[in-house]
Amino acid sequence: MPVAVVTDSSAYLPARLLEQYGVEVVPLYVVLAGHSGREGDDIGPADVARALGTRGQRVSTSRPTPGDFVAAYRRRLDAGADRIVSVHLSAELSGTVDAARLAAAQVGEHIVTVVDSRSAAMGNGFAVLAAARAAARGESTTTVAAAARDTAAATRTLFVVDTLEHLRRGGRIGHAASMIGTALSVKPVLHVADGRVVPLEKVRTTARALVRLVQRGVEAAAGQPVMVAVHHLAAPERAERLAADLQERVPGLRELYVSELGAAIGAHVGPGAVGLVVAPAATAPAQDRPQQAEDR
Repeated sequence: MPVAVVTDSSAYLPARLLEQYGVEVVPLYVVLAGHSGREGDDIGPADVARALGTRGQRVSTSRPTPGDFVAAYRRRLDAGADRIVSVHLSAELSGTVDAARLAAAQVGEHIVTVVDSRSAAMGNGFAVLAAARAAARGESTTTVAAAARDTAAATRTLFVVDTLEHLRRGGRIGHAASMIGTALSVKPVLHVADGRVVPLEKVRTTARALVRLVQRGVEAAAGQPVMVAVHHLAAPERAERLAADLQERVPGLRELYVSELGAAIGAHVGPGAVGLVVAPAATAPAQDRPQQAEDR
């Protein structure tokens, strides 16, 4: 495989797609009760949801080290790759991209191309998937990186949280924005814009916020072929309802994935969070097109 694709654990792509395309995943770190562990390997979403539901418990996250990335890049090169495209969580939300760039400088910047997706979760994951599919077709490094950037730029990521406090504590949303929900007792619909988390609109109840998520998702699809991911943390019923509504109302839906957020993103959105990601659908192998929502 001339071009290999590497990402971080916050992309939340289904395991079978990671395996099918040989995508290397470098875990972020999550600090829980004084213990630091790798996302997915040592600490999972249930651990984070339980901790955040316990009074006085704090959860924080940290980027992978440059050494983690160097090891991943060398594994891909040893496995036969000539070049690597490394696609990651927004630099506005994490230092992960910086760590990847430091590692690329050690391995060789002519060998490793680092892409900032300017997004998170499957907003990053769909960019990774586009890159992996381009690599599987035998495209050049330039084309593989462009597939990631173009998909990321055309992707919409929207979500609702039960409280903005976790985003505020983690520095992922400003104090003034976090006060919207507290002072006015509203449920802001949030989105990722220019790599940052910002409020999109204010609604009065969680039920209304979920309705607006569906409406915004339909608008983002605009009748075109799309891929959609539905995420949640400790809120499977909300996610199932959201997925069912999108299946019914998005005629261009080509791929649908439903999954629980991992520990790294879950630590910042908190239990009860639910969101969706809408990305343009490229031509995919038939076995990649789920007949129904996956990873529930």
